[in-house]
Amino acid sequence: MKRPSVSTRTLSTALLGTAITLASAGASAFQQTGKLSAGSDLTFFPYEYMDNNQPAGFDIEFLDGLGKVMGRKVETLDTRFPNLITGLQGGRFDIVNSSMYITAERMKVIDMIPYLKSGESIIALKDSSYQPKRPEDFCGHKIGSMGATSWLQQLHKLSDEYCVKNGKQPIAISEFGTDPQTTQALLSKAVEAQITDAAVARGVIDKLGNRLVISSDTLIYPVLNGFGVKKGNDEVKTALVDALKQYSATPEYAALLKKYNFQAPTEADIAELMPKP
Repeated sequence: MKRPSVSTRTLSTALLGTAITLASAGASAFQQTGKLSAGSDLTFFPYEYMDNNQPAGFDIEFLDGLGKVMGRKVETLDTRFPNLITGLQGGRFDIVNSSMYITAERMKVIDMIPYLKSGESIIALKDSSYQPKRPEDFCGHKIGSMGATSWLQQLHKLSDEYCVKNGKQPIAISEFGTDPQTTQALLSKAVEAQITDAAVARGVIDKLGNRLVISSDTLIYPVLNGFGVKKGNDEVKTALVDALKQYSATPEYAALLKKYNFQAPTEADIAELMPKP
Protein backbone atom coordinates (compact mmCIF):
# COMPACT_ATOMS: atom_id res chain seq x y z
CA MET A 1 0.00 0.00 0.00
CA LYS A 2 1.36 3.40 -0.98
CA ARG A 3 2.03 5.67 2.00
CA PRO A 4 0.52 9.16 1.78
CA SER A 5 2.90 12.01 1.20
CA VAL A 6 3.65 14.56 3.89
CA SER A 7 1.55 17.13 2.08
CA THR A 8 -1.37 14.71 1.79
CA ARG A 9 -1.15 13.85 5.48
CA THR A 10 -0.98 17.54 6.35
CA LEU A 11 -4.03 18.30 4.21
CA SER A 12 -5.96 15.39 5.73
CA THR A 13 -5.11 16.56 9.23
CA ALA A 14 -6.19 20.12 8.40
CA LEU A 15 -9.49 18.93 6.94
CA LEU A 16 -10.13 16.73 9.96
CA GLY A 17 -9.41 19.66 12.27
CA THR A 18 -11.81 21.86 10.31
CA ALA A 19 -14.51 19.19 10.51
CA ILE A 20 -14.08 18.88 14.26
CA THR A 21 -14.22 22.66 14.67
CA LEU A 22 -17.40 22.88 12.57
CA ALA A 23 -18.99 20.02 14.48
CA SER A 24 -18.18 21.70 17.78
CA ALA A 25 -19.59 24.99 16.53
CA GLY A 26 -22.75 23.25 15.40
CA ALA A 27 -23.13 21.60 18.80
CA SER A 28 -22.92 24.99 20.50
CA ALA A 29 -25.16 26.91 18.09
CA PHE A 30 -28.91 27.53 18.12
CA GLN A 31 -31.22 24.58 17.55
CA GLN A 32 -32.79 26.12 14.43
CA THR A 33 -31.82 28.88 12.04
CA GLY A 34 -33.74 32.09 12.72
CA LYS A 35 -35.36 30.74 15.89
CA LEU A 36 -34.78 30.82 19.63
CA SER A 37 -36.29 27.81 21.40
CA ALA A 38 -37.04 28.20 25.11
CA GLY A 39 -38.14 25.70 27.73
CA SER A 40 -40.73 27.16 30.09
CA ASP A 41 -43.12 25.80 32.71
CA LEU A 42 -46.32 27.54 31.60
CA THR A 43 -48.10 27.21 34.94
CA PHE A 44 -46.42 30.11 36.78
CA PHE A 45 -48.62 33.22 36.53
CA PRO A 46 -47.70 36.06 36.00
CA TYR A 47 -44.27 35.03 34.66
CA GLU A 48 -45.39 32.36 32.18
CA TYR A 49 -48.78 30.74 31.67
CA MET A 50 -51.29 29.82 28.98
CA ASP A 51 -53.90 32.37 27.88
CA ASN A 52 -56.33 31.35 25.12
CA ASN A 53 -54.01 28.45 24.26
CA GLN A 54 -51.07 30.81 23.78
CA PRO A 55 -48.02 31.39 26.03
CA ALA A 56 -48.35 34.64 27.99
CA GLY A 57 -46.78 36.51 30.88
CA PHE A 58 -43.78 38.70 31.65
CA ASP A 59 -41.10 36.17 30.70
CA ILE A 60 -42.86 35.37 27.43
CA GLU A 61 -43.22 39.03 26.40
CA PHE A 62 -39.70 39.80 27.57
CA LEU A 63 -38.13 37.01 25.52
CA ASP A 64 -40.18 38.02 22.48
CA GLY A 65 -38.58 41.46 22.78
CA LEU A 66 -35.11 39.94 23.03
CA GLY A 67 -35.88 37.70 20.06
CA LYS A 68 -36.71 40.70 17.90
CA VAL A 69 -33.40 42.33 18.82
CA MET A 70 -31.64 39.06 17.93
CA GLY A 71 -33.59 38.70 14.68
CA ARG A 72 -35.03 35.38 15.85
CA LYS A 73 -38.56 34.07 16.31
CA VAL A 74 -39.11 32.68 19.80
CA GLU A 75 -40.55 29.17 20.17
CA THR A 76 -41.73 28.27 23.69
CA LEU A 77 -41.80 24.60 24.71
CA ASP A 78 -44.02 23.90 27.74
CA THR A 79 -41.95 21.77 30.12
CA ARG A 80 -42.52 20.97 33.79
CA PHE A 81 -40.07 22.78 36.03
CA PRO A 82 -38.14 19.72 37.35
CA ASN A 83 -37.35 18.73 33.74
CA LEU A 84 -36.09 22.09 32.48
CA ILE A 85 -32.38 21.71 33.24
CA THR A 86 -32.19 18.14 31.92
CA GLY A 87 -34.06 19.27 28.80
CA LEU A 88 -31.55 22.08 28.28
CA GLN A 89 -28.60 19.77 28.78
CA GLY A 90 -30.13 17.25 26.39
CA GLY A 91 -30.48 19.82 23.62
CA ARG A 92 -34.27 20.03 23.63
CA PHE A 93 -34.14 23.85 23.60
CA ASP A 94 -31.63 26.72 23.40
CA ILE A 95 -32.41 28.31 26.76
CA VAL A 96 -34.55 28.03 29.87
CA ASN A 97 -36.98 30.94 30.24
CA SER A 98 -39.00 30.11 33.33
CA SER A 99 -38.39 32.61 36.15
CA MET A 100 -35.64 30.28 37.37
CA TYR A 101 -33.76 31.46 40.44
CA ILE A 102 -29.99 31.68 40.11
CA THR A 103 -28.33 29.40 42.67
CA ALA A 104 -24.79 28.12 43.14
CA GLU A 105 -26.02 24.57 42.58
CA ARG A 106 -27.66 25.41 39.24
CA MET A 107 -24.63 27.36 38.07
CA LYS A 108 -22.52 24.25 38.48
CA VAL A 109 -24.47 22.56 35.68
CA ILE A 110 -25.72 25.44 33.49
CA ASP A 111 -24.83 29.07 32.80
CA MET A 112 -27.31 31.67 34.03
CA ILE A 113 -27.93 35.28 32.95
CA PRO A 114 -29.71 37.54 35.49
CA TYR A 115 -32.66 39.68 34.40
CA LEU A 116 -34.90 40.21 37.50
CA LYS A 117 -34.71 40.41 41.27
CA SER A 118 -37.23 38.31 43.13
CA GLY A 119 -37.91 36.35 46.30
CA GLU A 120 -40.70 34.48 48.05
CA SER A 121 -43.92 35.20 49.92
CA ILE A 122 -46.09 33.03 52.13
CA ILE A 123 -49.77 32.42 51.37
CA ALA A 124 -52.23 31.32 54.04
CA LEU A 125 -55.97 30.72 54.28
CA LYS A 126 -57.69 34.01 55.00
CA ASP A 127 -59.90 32.60 57.75
CA SER A 128 -57.13 30.56 59.43
CA SER A 129 -55.57 31.45 62.77
CA TYR A 130 -52.23 30.32 61.33
CA GLN A 131 -50.68 33.33 59.58
CA PRO A 132 -46.91 32.67 59.27
CA LYS A 133 -44.80 35.79 58.76
CA ARG A 134 -41.46 34.11 58.07
CA PRO A 135 -40.10 30.61 57.41
CA GLU A 136 -39.14 30.22 61.07
CA ASP A 137 -42.90 30.11 61.76
CA PHE A 138 -43.16 26.88 59.71
CA CYS A 139 -41.85 24.61 62.48
CA GLY A 140 -44.41 21.89 63.24
CA HIS A 141 -46.69 22.85 60.33
CA LYS A 142 -47.56 21.41 56.90
CA ILE A 143 -46.16 23.64 54.16
CA GLY A 144 -46.76 23.26 50.40
CA SER A 145 -44.40 24.15 47.57
CA MET A 146 -43.89 23.43 43.91
CA GLY A 147 -41.16 20.83 43.46
CA ALA A 148 -37.58 21.53 42.32
CA THR A 149 -37.61 25.13 43.61
CA SER A 150 -34.50 26.69 45.14
CA TRP A 151 -36.16 27.52 48.46
CA LEU A 152 -36.94 23.86 49.25
CA GLN A 153 -33.32 23.20 50.16
CA GLN A 154 -33.39 26.24 52.43
CA LEU A 155 -36.55 24.99 54.14
CA HIS A 156 -35.11 21.53 54.76
CA LYS A 157 -32.00 23.15 56.23
CA LEU A 158 -34.14 25.45 58.38
CA SER A 159 -36.16 22.48 59.62
CA ASP A 160 -33.02 20.60 60.69
CA GLU A 161 -30.85 23.43 61.94
CA TYR A 162 -33.47 25.73 63.47
CA CYS A 163 -36.67 23.85 64.27
CA VAL A 164 -35.26 20.54 65.52
CA LYS A 165 -32.19 22.02 67.20
CA ASN A 166 -34.43 24.38 69.15
CA GLY A 167 -36.72 21.63 70.37
CA LYS A 168 -39.49 22.40 67.88
CA GLN A 169 -41.23 19.99 65.53
CA PRO A 170 -39.75 19.71 62.01
CA ILE A 171 -41.43 21.30 59.01
CA ALA A 172 -43.69 18.88 57.10
CA ILE A 173 -42.98 19.85 53.49
CA SER A 174 -45.26 18.66 50.68
CA GLU A 175 -44.06 19.08 47.08
CA PHE A 176 -46.39 19.38 44.09
CA GLY A 177 -45.87 19.27 40.33
CA THR A 178 -47.05 22.83 39.69
CA ASP A 179 -47.73 25.98 41.67
CA PRO A 180 -51.52 25.89 41.00
CA GLN A 181 -51.60 22.34 42.40
CA THR A 182 -49.92 23.66 45.54
CA THR A 183 -52.52 26.41 45.87
CA GLN A 184 -55.29 23.85 45.43
CA ALA A 185 -53.76 21.78 48.24
CA LEU A 186 -53.87 24.87 50.45
CA LEU A 187 -57.49 25.57 49.55
CA SER A 188 -58.41 21.97 50.37
CA LYS A 189 -56.46 22.26 53.66
CA ALA A 190 -54.04 19.48 52.72
CA VAL A 191 -51.32 21.98 53.71
CA GLU A 192 -51.51 24.93 56.10
CA ALA A 193 -49.52 27.47 54.07
CA GLN A 194 -47.80 27.83 50.72
CA ILE A 195 -44.44 29.37 49.90
CA THR A 196 -43.98 30.67 46.38
CA ASP A 197 -42.46 33.47 44.32
CA ALA A 198 -43.62 36.90 45.51
CA ALA A 199 -45.04 37.94 42.13
CA VAL A 200 -46.82 34.60 41.77
CA ALA A 201 -48.29 35.11 45.23
CA ARG A 202 -49.64 38.52 44.21
CA GLY A 203 -51.25 36.91 41.17
CA VAL A 204 -52.89 34.26 43.35
CA ILE A 205 -54.32 36.91 45.67
CA ASP A 206 -55.65 38.88 42.69
CA LYS A 207 -57.70 35.81 41.77
CA LEU A 208 -58.47 34.31 45.18
CA GLY A 209 -58.17 37.18 47.63
CA ASN A 210 -61.54 36.32 49.14
CA ARG A 211 -60.10 33.00 50.39
CA LEU A 212 -56.34 33.51 50.62
CA VAL A 213 -53.95 36.15 51.95
CA ILE A 214 -50.23 36.90 51.78
CA SER A 215 -49.28 36.44 55.43
CA SER A 216 -45.59 37.37 55.15
CA ASP A 217 -44.72 41.05 55.34
CA THR A 218 -41.18 41.08 53.89
CA LEU A 219 -39.48 39.54 50.86
CA ILE A 220 -38.14 36.10 51.79
CA TYR A 221 -34.81 34.78 50.49
CA PRO A 222 -34.10 37.59 47.93
CA VAL A 223 -32.64 36.15 44.74
CA LEU A 224 -32.01 36.84 41.06
CA ASN A 225 -34.08 35.33 38.26
CA GLY A 226 -32.08 34.20 35.26
CA PHE A 227 -32.14 32.61 31.83
CA GLY A 228 -30.45 29.21 31.67
CA VAL A 229 -27.98 28.36 28.89
CA LYS A 230 -26.18 25.07 28.33
CA LYS A 231 -22.58 25.21 29.55
CA GLY A 232 -20.19 25.69 26.65
CA ASN A 233 -22.86 27.21 24.42
CA ASP A 234 -21.11 30.56 24.23
CA GLU A 235 -22.79 31.56 20.96
CA VAL A 236 -26.26 31.53 22.50
CA LYS A 237 -25.04 33.03 25.78
CA THR A 238 -23.26 35.94 24.09
CA ALA A 239 -26.20 36.65 21.77
CA LEU A 240 -28.59 36.69 24.73
CA VAL A 241 -26.39 38.96 26.85
CA ASP A 242 -25.98 41.41 23.95
CA ALA A 243 -29.73 41.42 23.24
CA LEU A 244 -30.50 41.98 26.92
CA LYS A 245 -28.21 45.00 27.00
CA GLN A 246 -29.81 46.50 23.88
CA TYR A 247 -33.43 45.77 24.80
CA SER A 248 -33.02 47.06 28.37
CA ALA A 249 -32.37 50.54 26.97
CA THR A 250 -35.67 50.70 25.04
CA PRO A 251 -38.99 52.33 26.03
CA GLU A 252 -40.66 48.95 25.35
CA TYR A 253 -38.68 47.35 28.17
CA ALA A 254 -39.57 50.15 30.60
CA ALA A 255 -43.24 49.76 29.67
CA LEU A 256 -43.07 45.98 30.19
CA LEU A 257 -41.62 46.36 33.69
CA LYS A 258 -44.32 48.91 34.55
CA LYS A 259 -47.06 46.65 33.18
CA TYR A 260 -46.10 43.82 35.54
CA ASN A 261 -44.86 46.01 38.42
CA PHE A 262 -41.39 44.42 38.24
CA GLN A 263 -37.97 45.95 38.71
CA ALA A 264 -34.76 45.12 36.90
CA PRO A 265 -31.85 44.21 39.18
CA THR A 266 -29.34 46.95 39.84
CA GLU A 267 -25.59 46.40 39.55
CA ALA A 268 -25.55 46.35 43.36
CA ASP A 269 -28.23 43.62 43.41
CA ILE A 270 -26.23 41.51 40.98
CA ALA A 271 -23.02 42.02 42.92
CA GLU A 272 -24.74 41.01 46.16
CA LEU A 273 -26.98 38.17 44.99
CA MET A 274 -25.11 36.52 42.10
CA PRO A 275 -23.57 33.29 43.47
CA LYS A 276 -19.79 33.41 43.69
CA PRO A 277 -17.86 30.65 41.86
